[in-house]
Amino acid sequence: MTTHQDLLLNKITEIVGSTDESYEARLISMCDDAKRIFITGAGRSKLVGNFLGMRLMHSGYTVYVQGEVSTPSIRQGDLLIVISGSGETAQLVSFTNKAKSEGANVVLVCSKSSSTIGALADQTIQIGTDSSFTATKGMPMGTMFELSTLIFLESIVSHLIHEKGIQEDKMKFRHANME
Repeated sequence: MTTHQDLLLNKITEIVGSTDESYEARLISMCDDAKRIFITGAGRSKLVGNFLGMRLMHSGYTVYVQGEVSTPSIRQGDLLIVISGSGETAQLVSFTNKAKSEGANVVLVCSKSSSTIGALADQTIQIGTDSSFTATKGMPMGTMFELSTLIFLESIVSHLIHEKGIQEDKMKFRHANME
């Protein structure tokens, strides 16, 4: 008997497995080239962005999550990472336009090969394929995009940590100590 856990894990494996492997190097290169990294999303995609922001900060990057009161203005030489399944969220389109007008680079992490934000972005990272996100029993409203994106981005951070030889004690030193 197939459980919901099996369905979920099999679907995530299928989606992440069908994601272009070259995206990893492209995203790492763009992060390395950026003065500062800004991350944005809406709803659960924003939460996935929070995961990414924390791990990039632990890895030594200067990172800000859009919407926090201490987030500075974006400027030329910065990178905005937008996480949006549809690439059409109005607020995120606005953020993307502002970032581009200030000379920042933009990466869109999405589930669609074509979108408004994708047309503006310097790089689009499509998680899975256009047909990856058909309705999946028990996983409504973007669940598969968010979980697959989380796994994909965590694997990139894992690769980055390994390739750069970032020691866990350095990461722990950067971790919040007022918890």
